[in-house]
Amino acid sequence: MNNLILIILASILVSIFSFIGIFVVLMKKKNLQRTTLILVSLSAGALIGGAFFHLIPEASESLSIDKLFIFVLVGFILFFIIEKVLHWRHCHNGECDIHSFAHMSLFGDGIHNFIDGLIIASSFLVNYKIGIITTFAIIIHEVPQEFGDFGVLIHGGFTKKRALLFNFISGLIAVIGAVMGYFIFSNLNFDYSFLLAIAAGGFLYVSSSDLIPEIRKEMKIKKSLINISVFLLGLLMMYLLKFFGLS
Repeated sequence: MNNLILIILASILVSIFSFIGIFVVLMKKKNLQRTTLILVSLSAGALIGGAFFHLIPEASESLSIDKLFIFVLVGFILFFIIEKVLHWRHCHNGECDIHSFAHMSLFGDGIHNFIDGLIIASSFLVNYKIGIITTFAIIIHEVPQEFGDFGVLIHGGFTKKRALLFNFISGLIAVIGAVMGYFIFSNLNFDYSFLLAIAAGGFLYVSSSDLIPEIRKEMKIKKSLINISVFLLGLLMMYLLKFFGLS
């Protein structure tokens, strides 16, 4: 039951970051775009670092090399299918074509949050350290994503208060996914390591398909160097967590 409490608390913490969208209102557009791109760079590094430094090594302790990479590939393909079939994409500038309608944005964000909840649940069921690492990586990614999603809702005609409310409700779906994941996974007698490998594949897909392409759009050398440095900082942060015993 302790695992369930940790899982619920972690998913609620992730949901709370839906309120980060208020900064979209407070910041000037130029500063917002610059800040968002920096956060995207940090997020890309954190997700890749989380996959390579924590999730994959942990899964490798129980899986053979062949099975490990098969499940990583399954995760990569699964997230690709989710993106294409459900039209879920991460929006970081508030004007994504795929999020032309606010309700589609909410639907896609809800699916994404539900999957986040499942990933959090499976990670904590392996061990609480991996759960903390996974939650940390998801939170870092939530910040630029919520910037974009909030901007989409405002652009789609939502008032600021209504956008915050619906964004938070969408964020709470992570809690539903986490609780469902706990009861489903904990009642099945199998090794959860393959779920970490699948989550790692999803992290790699999101970072390589959605985040890094955003970073590549920056053509100015100075800003590009800043973004690359922040990307490396994200990797370093995840690596250093090993020294704090979170691995």
